[in-house]
Amino acid sequence: MPVAEKLGVVRPAAKVLTVAGTNGKGSTTTTLAAILNAQGLKVGLYQSPHVYRFNERVKLRGIEVADQLLIDAFVEVDQARRECGLSLSFFEATTLAAFVIFKNEHCDVWVLEVGLGGRLDVVNVVDPDVAVITNIGLDHTDWLGDTIEKIAFEKAGIIRRNIPVIFGGQQQIPQAILAKAAECQAPLYALNRDYFYEAFADGKTWGFATSGTTLKLPVGSLALDNISTAVAAILLSGLDVSQQALAQGIQTAKLPGRFEIRTIENQTVIFDAGHNPHGVEFLLRQLEQYLNHHPETPEVVCVFSMLADKDINSVIGLLKDRVHSWKIAPLDVPRAAELSILTDALAGQSIARYDNVKLAFRSALDETNNNQLILVCGSFHTLEAVWECLEECQ
Repeated sequence: MPVAEKLGVVRPAAKVLTVAGTNGKGSTTTTLAAILNAQGLKVGLYQSPHVYRFNERVKLRGIEVADQLLIDAFVEVDQARRECGLSLSFFEATTLAAFVIFKNEHCDVWVLEVGLGGRLDVVNVVDPDVAVITNIGLDHTDWLGDTIEKIAFEKAGIIRRNIPVIFGGQQQIPQAILAKAAECQAPLYALNRDYFYEAFADGKTWGFATSGTTLKLPVGSLALDNISTAVAAILLSGLDVSQQALAQGIQTAKLPGRFEIRTIENQTVIFDAGHNPHGVEFLLRQLEQYLNHHPETPEVVCVFSMLADKDINSVIGLLKDRVHSWKIAPLDVPRAAELSILTDALAGQSIARYDNVKLAFRSALDETNNNQLILVCGSFHTLEAVWECLEECQ
């Protein structure tokens, strides 16, 4: 990419950890950065999308960058773009601005979340030292292909010659990833084959193991699938990281909307950004674990909406046996599913319809009893609407 070359960000002196995948990228990159920050390294973390503020996309030592630092980086990117006589998309300009900041700030490590796919994503202009593919599911099929193998081929584009590759999915490793790793002579490490985790009965600790390593670590707020994958990446990175830093990073790593449990007006509310079948299957595994430890709240009231271009029927099909009642509303975004589409997909379920997500959530808070919990899911936009509601009420 000529603009990236012009900016001098293609071959950074820093160690680079790149994370692709259908779900879990945010949790994995957040955990990686938290562990490395705990070790005292200067870490540049790039993620997308943001939830509240654009600055969330670019962090230094775990702190969102200041406005002026972003502005200066965008000016540098735009100057390089003009000199190259090229145009850039919003995401390309944003990614390059993050890279400029990491370069200028002399970061020790860059932790990079791929935005979409992998092979053609602008994040992939930088060669990683460790490539992580969290899992493969059917999402963004218009862009990436309509089969697991087609999507895996795109994600596998982050693999480089002779660098370690980690596959963190609970599924069988797709052939496209196996083929790309073999082509690049890149050693491939997979969950449940080369590294393992086990949650312990005390609910406070878990075990991580490889053929040569056994660790006992504290439970964090994020999913163990993704935490264990982050630990595997750290161990394969060649970075000197203590077990104390591993433990501290795991405990401090937090990310809004990833099975986020909050108490609001004395009601338990779980926020989860799962918006495709793969993500919702993961949500349900976490929900079952939670309910096993909280048998007093067996019923789930779901505040729900989705985008029209997502697999609404499959997502509802997975959730309907666990959800007691639904409170649905259309999103206030261009790609929103109409209320009639959500209603049809929920035929035979106990549903209540509202004009917007804020009203649906307010109703859930007012009507939920002590034997129920509220689950907000279906889209990041659904969560954003509720978070806005909570901000307005404070």
